[in-house]
Amino acid sequence: MMILQINQLSKSFGADPILNNIKLEVRSRDRIAIVGRNGAGKSTLLKIIAGHLSYEKGELIKPKELTMGYLAQHTGMESQLTIKEELLSVFDFLKAMEKEMRSIEEKMATAAPAELETLMKTYDRLQQDFKNKGGYQYEADVRSVLHGLGFGKFDDSVIVQSLSGGQKTRLALGKLLLTQPDLLILDEPTNHLDIDTLTWLEHYLQGYSGAILIVSHDRYFLDKVVSQVYEVSRTESKKYLGNYSAYLEQKAEQYEKDLKLYEKQQDEIAKLQDFVDRNLARASTTKRAQSRRKQLERMDVMAKPLGDEKSAAFRFEITKQSGNDVLRVQDVSISYDGQPPLLKNLTFGVTRGESAALVGPNGIGKSTLLKTIMNTLSPESGSISYGSNVTIGYYDQEQAELTSSKRVLDELWDEYPDMPEKEIRTCLGNFLFSGDDVLKPVRSLSGGEKARVALAKLMLQKANFLILDEPTNHLDLDSKEVLENALIDYPGTLLFVSHDRYFINRIATRVLELSQDHAEEYLGDYDYYTEKKAQQLELEEMKRQEKEQAQPAGKVKQDTKRTYEEEKEWKKKERQRLRRIEEIEAAVSSAEEKISANEELLCDPEVYQDHEKVQTIHAENEALNQELEQLLAEWEELSSEE
Repeated sequence: MMILQINQLSKSFGADPILNNIKLEVRSRDRIAIVGRNGAGKSTLLKIIAGHLSYEKGELIKPKELTMGYLAQHTGMESQLTIKEELLSVFDFLKAMEKEMRSIEEKMATAAPAELETLMKTYDRLQQDFKNKGGYQYEADVRSVLHGLGFGKFDDSVIVQSLSGGQKTRLALGKLLLTQPDLLILDEPTNHLDIDTLTWLEHYLQGYSGAILIVSHDRYFLDKVVSQVYEVSRTESKKYLGNYSAYLEQKAEQYEKDLKLYEKQQDEIAKLQDFVDRNLARASTTKRAQSRRKQLERMDVMAKPLGDEKSAAFRFEITKQSGNDVLRVQDVSISYDGQPPLLKNLTFGVTRGESAALVGPNGIGKSTLLKTIMNTLSPESGSISYGSNVTIGYYDQEQAELTSSKRVLDELWDEYPDMPEKEIRTCLGNFLFSGDDVLKPVRSLSGGEKARVALAKLMLQKANFLILDEPTNHLDLDSKEVLENALIDYPGTLLFVSHDRYFINRIATRVLELSQDHAEEYLGDYDYYTEKKAQQLELEEMKRQEKEQAQPAGKVKQDTKRTYEEEKEWKKKERQRLRRIEEIEAAVSSAEEKISANEELLCDPEVYQDHEKVQTIHAENEALNQELEQLLAEWEELSSEE
C-alpha cells in the first residue's frame, strides 16, 4: 500500500536550486536509502517529508492518518527524567489505560449485579485494547532497546540531562523506535554507534513493521537494511532496486549502456552530416543529401551521459621505508587521575606493511590507546616502542573538527612554508578545494570539508606509519571510497580505529579486538573476524552443554538433565522460528520488489496500451498481494511467540 508519494518536488535556498523535479514513492514496509554527495540535498529532502521545511513546487501526498517519526542528525534531548523513565514516557497512554483497568477492578469488587455486567464489558474491551497496543510487553521492549543501544549497564538514577551529545542522540533514536510510527525517517542514525549497537539496530530495522527512509554513509548498514536506493545528484533523483551494492552495479551498468548508445548515435550523426556536406551541392545527389538533412533535423539527439560528479583524488606516499618491526606495545596499562585502569596489561605488535584495525565497544578506550601510542597521554605502566626509521602521521577525529580562523590555504601553507603556493593549491584542488574555496576560513567549513583538510595535511607528511582515529567520519560515500583506494595503495603501515565495517573489510589485514585487559588478534578482515567470533561463541556453548551432560546421576541431577533436554528442544524450535522469520522477510521483500516493478511497467506506454499485458500484470499483482497478506500474517504470528 502506498503511504507517501512525491511528484516533481522542487526546493531552493535563495537563487540556488537544491532539489528539482524530485520523485519518490514509499509503500508500507519499504526499506529505502537516500544517497548522494554531501550537500546534495538528502537531509533537506528528509526535513521536507517530515514537515520541518517547506517546498516551492510539486506535491507531497500522504494519508491523514499516517504517523511519521523523524530523527535528525544532531537531535538534542533535554529532560530531567532518568534514561528509563524517558523511554517509558512513550507508553504513558498505556499506563493511563492500566490505571483505568485497576480502577474498574476495584469497582467490580463491590458492584451490584446490574452494574457488574456493564463494568465487565467495559473492562473486557479495555483489556483487549491494552493487549493489542502492547500493554503486556512494553516494559520488555524498553529493556530490549536500552540494552541494544548500549544503556543496559547505566545506573537507573542517571538522568538524560547528564548524557553526552552522542548519547542523547542514541536515546532519541531509542525513543523513536519505541513509538513505532508507520514511516520511520532516519538521518544518519549510525552516528555515535559502536559495532555491536549497529548490528543490533540492523536486526531491529529488518524486523520493523512499518516503512523506513534512511540517509546514511554506512555502506555495510545500507547493504543489510535497505531494498531500494534513491540517488540524489545534480538536484534530481533516480530510483534503483536492491541494496547499496546492487545500486552501485546498476549505476555503472546504466552509465556504460547510455554512453554506448550516445557514441553510436554520434557516429550516425557524423556519417549523415558528412554525406550532406559532400553531396548537397551535386545535382545528381542533392535529393538524397536533402533527405539525410531532414533525417538529421528529425533526430532526437541524446545528451552525453553525465558520469559521477568530481571526486577527490589523492594518494599517500612515503619518503623512506621503515624497519620490519614498526610498533610494540608491552604490558601497557592506562588510567585517568588515579582511577582504576581503563586498559591494563595490553600487549601487541604491528609489523611493516600491515593494516591493523582496533575494534571494541564505545568507551573501551580505543581512542585513548591511540593517544597513548602517540605520547599525547602517558601510560600508567608498561612500554611503547617504535622500530627503526618509523615516521608517524596521525589523524585525530577531534582535529578533523578544525576551528582555526586561518584560511584553508594558510592552514596547509603554515605547516609547509617552503612549498610554493601553486603546489599547495594543487594539493587542495585534489581534495576538491578550488578557486575561492581555498580562501574560506577553516572554521566555516562543513564537517566533510574539514575532514578533507585534515587528510590533505596528513598526505603532505609522507609518513610511513599512519595512525588513524575514525578517518571516515564526516566523509560522504564517494570520499570514503577515494580514501579507501588511497590506503589500499599506501606502501606504509596502518593502525586505525573505525566503526565503518565496510571500510574495515576493505582495508584491514588484521583485526585487534580490544577488551579491558586484552587485545585478541584475528588475521583477516571484518567478515573473517565476525565469523571467528561466532565460532568461538558456538564452541563455548557446546562446552557448557557438555559440562552439564557430564554431571553425575542422581535425583537432583536427573531433574537438571531433564530441564536441559527441555531447553535444548526449546532452542531447536526457536532456531526454526527465527529461520522461518528470515525466510518470510526475504519472500516479503521479493514480492514487494516484484509488485513495484510491475507498477512501473504499467506506466510504460508500450505496456498500458496493450490490454492483455495490463490484465496479466494486474492478475500477477493480485496474486502477489494475497501472498503478501498470508506471509505477513504468518510473520506476525511467529513474532508474537518471542
